[in-house]
Amino acid sequence: PDTDDTAMVLMALRLVQPRHRQSLNELFRRALGWQLSFQCDDGGWGAFDKNVTTEWLEDMPFADHNAILDPTCSDLTARTLELLGYIGFDRNAKCVRDGMKYLIDTQDNDGSWYGRWGVNYIYGTWQVLRGLRAIGEDMTQDWILRGRDWLESCQNNDGGWGETCGTYEDPSTKGIGASTASQTAWAVMGICACGDLDRSSIQRGLGYLLRSQKPDGSWDEEQITGTGFPRTFYLKYDMYRQNFPLLALATYVNYRSGLGTRPGFYRCED
Repeated sequence: PDTDDTAMVLMALRLVQPRHRQSLNELFRRALGWQLSFQCDDGGWGAFDKNVTTEWLEDMPFADHNAILDPTCSDLTARTLELLGYIGFDRNAKCVRDGMKYLIDTQDNDGSWYGRWGVNYIYGTWQVLRGLRAIGEDMTQDWILRGRDWLESCQNNDGGWGETCGTYEDPSTKGIGASTASQTAWAVMGICACGDLDRSSIQRGLGYLLRSQKPDGSWDEEQITGTGFPRTFYLKYDMYRQNFPLLALATYVNYRSGLGTRPGFYRCED
């Protein structure tokens, strides 16, 4: 099991209608308890384990994938905060306060966040902004808007966004790359999370997604936008080019209609 998939499954299960909830409530509580138990001492979440940060392990001869450790990362921390916000948590909960501090501490000087499981800073910044909105954070704060502004600063002339796997080797190239459907969708959702849906960056991003959609409803994407082990190998998730543009379009429509922060039927009472 891992924290990313668990959070996503719980975000889906929270939408189950009340008449079907009884059989799921215990499952939900057990999974939520597991998720919370994996919060690390620095306030963040890793993927598979807790507090596995002993750096000398990476110096062992067989640690060739740089995969011995499972450090906390901003994208999974934000994903967990997104889940918690949807089910009724707020800053009164220590786990939320600790997670928020982690995100503040890990923001780069230019306003972006590193993305461990997607390429790269576009992915991390989107995840954080979406998580902050879900948890009820004031999205007009300067440190949050710096994340939005960074996304806007690297929008391509065609309205899309792109970034390469090379950013894990050379962060100075962050936010630079040919536009892709998945990365454009991430950026659009990140900017949408900050409000002001009439911003030209959002409209241009949506325009890119609509123009690049094929007649059969799908999107093409040759670039790799999934991360396995940074600087070692990367993953091409074929559904990224399909589900993320759809999620971005749905996010925009939902925010427009006032549904963007509506919780599901499951609310944590503890």
